[in-house]
Amino acid sequence: MSYSEFSLGELETKFNLTIRERVELFPDIAPVAPSSLLQEILEENIPLALEINTEKARSEMIVVPVLIEIRKNFNRQIALFSGIEFNLDRDKGLTGRCDFIISHYPRQFEVAAPVAVLVEAKNDNIKSGIPQCIAEMVAAQIFNDRKKNEIACIYGAVTTASIWKFLKLEGDIVSIEGGEHYLQSLDSILGILTQIIQTTRPGNSL
Repeated sequence: MSYSEFSLGELETKFNLTIRERVELFPDIAPVAPSSLLQEILEENIPLALEINTEKARSEMIVVPVLIEIRKNFNRQIALFSGIEFNLDRDKGLTGRCDFIISHYPRQFEVAAPVAVLVEAKNDNIKSGIPQCIAEMVAAQIFNDRKKNEIACIYGAVTTASIWKFLKLEGDIVSIEGGEHYLQSLDSILGILTQIIQTTRPGNSL
């Protein structure tokens, strides 16, 4: 089994999770305005990515520039991984390739302190990506526990590039927000990603 093969029921049973839906995760988000460079990049990339209409195109042309902007905003003191193998525990099925991982430590040679995972929705279906995202969040939580990283919670997101939906894992509680965020409100998405990084610094809790 790998991350992408889990169902919600299997995750609840295997990892003793409680899944809460329609939770408001970010009631007080301070929007972060995109830089003029990011605006220019997306103005060129979005129409082309949507015309190509593949996960790879949307990932490379839309999601990656957004995440690079976040890394730049934090003075490159966070690490960003794309398409990395994150094989934590084969016996538990926590293996496979993660679309994106954000780590608190800037080391790019290996994942050191994951705080957020992002999963690309298959066939533009946000719901289909939620179990995989939760499985990767569980793996990140176990990784931090083993490394004694004092990170109180793990965040996740499922995205089609145009639509983003966020999740939170704290202890054995998974919270899935009820709404979705659209690329037209990019300042809100940037604000959420910024808050995630700020509030998951070791020892902090949202």
